[in-house]
Amino acid sequence: MKTIETSVLVPGPAEAVSALWTDTARWPAWVDGFGRTASVAPGWPEPGAVLQWDSRPGGRGRVREQVLEHRPGAAHAVAVEDGQLAGTQSVRFDPHDGGAVRVRLALAYELKETNPFTPLVDLLYIRRALRASLQRSLARFARERAADSELGA
Repeated sequence: MKTIETSVLVPGPAEAVSALWTDTARWPAWVDGFGRTASVAPGWPEPGAVLQWDSRPGGRGRVREQVLEHRPGAAHAVAVEDGQLAGTQSVRFDPHDGGAVRVRLALAYELKETNPFTPLVDLLYIRRALRASLQRSLARFARERAADSELGA
């Protein structure tokens, strides 16, 4: 599996940061390419619960996320699958100086369809596009969290 990682520093506390991360009603504001929630299983975001969402037109299509780990204020991980890839997305919430939280997001993935050119295409295009998408999501997430923090949440 290939892994890409990125991180951002946001205002804490870690419990509030992780609560925003798993609040699917807020995802349209910060998840890159998010269109609409298709279904959310009872118990979300506890382990085993499944969430399905649809991207905007021309995006990833239907995305399925099944919770593998959920530790409020510490970590959240999901098995993620769409039409083109399958893998694990994990996020860690690490306390930082001054009451901030370092949000570390990682995606370990495998492409579903491969050919002799896949490694090169992955290196030159796909991996860069995935990293940019994660970075856009984290930048928007940081703005959402900063707004919450200003409101005292």
